[in-house]
Amino acid sequence: MAEKNTELADFLRRARSQVDFARSGLPADGRVRRVPGLRREEVAFLAGVSSDYYARLEQGRRIVPSPAVVEAIGRALDLDAPGRAHLADLIGLGTATPQQRSRPVQRVRPGLYQLIDALGDVPVLVLGRRSDVLAQNRMAKALFTDFEKLPATERNYARWMFLGVEPRDLFVDWEEQARVAVESLRLEAGNDPADRATNELIAQLRETVPEFARWWDEHRVNQRTYGSKRLRHPVVGDLAVEYETLTLPGDPDTTLYVYSTEPASPSARALDLLASWSLTGVGAERAAD
Repeated sequence: MAEKNTELADFLRRARSQVDFARSGLPADGRVRRVPGLRREEVAFLAGVSSDYYARLEQGRRIVPSPAVVEAIGRALDLDAPGRAHLADLIGLGTATPQQRSRPVQRVRPGLYQLIDALGDVPVLVLGRRSDVLAQNRMAKALFTDFEKLPATERNYARWMFLGVEPRDLFVDWEEQARVAVESLRLEAGNDPADRATNELIAQLRETVPEFARWWDEHRVNQRTYGSKRLRHPVVGDLAVEYETLTLPGDPDTTLYVYSTEPASPSARALDLLASWSLTGVGAERAAD
């Protein structure tokens, strides 16, 4: 008997339980709903497939629906774009290929180092696959931590978020930021399930961090391309930063996270103070390349 696709089964069950029946467009049938979300047969009806077919899919049976059926199931489950991409990956219709699974170690071009350093007082992080920290400029070191001082195998944003010494005190909204890290890692793991480094990172965090294990099992996925972070910085106090992400043309696995503050705000003044601190004394020593 073929091995069951447990990741797909878990994801479908979780997604089905999250659907708001009132928004599904289905008529009420008068039956008492003992569990939240939709029933299997309701998802099947909305997707235009048989109840037996959907049931076998949710049981993790090794069947491969057509792209049209996967899209219909995604609509029935009210999945957003990252959720639909994750569903396709789990089913086997994603973009990952054997060549991608043997991809070389990522490197940052000298020109990219020059670019982020030229941004001066604007914090920039460069993240690669599985949220590996590939580079950062002076201000990102001062705002978060100097990843270059960590062993090469530990320069990972998700790992730092859960196992680093600073994050739980640094982020006022640590739980929200940590959940984002889990959901992003979930999405990438589905895209490339054979990547050994990703699987080793997940295993380590599941074994050592109860919150990570609990949130991982919720099987939520998301791809944050912008957002905000609230920090209680040990040098400049409370500030809020907004971030936007930029993906390099021709290198979709490398993403720049660029952080800014609202002009003339207390957060902007705090960031200016941090910029000055990072250029002098202890700050210069901490943030130096």
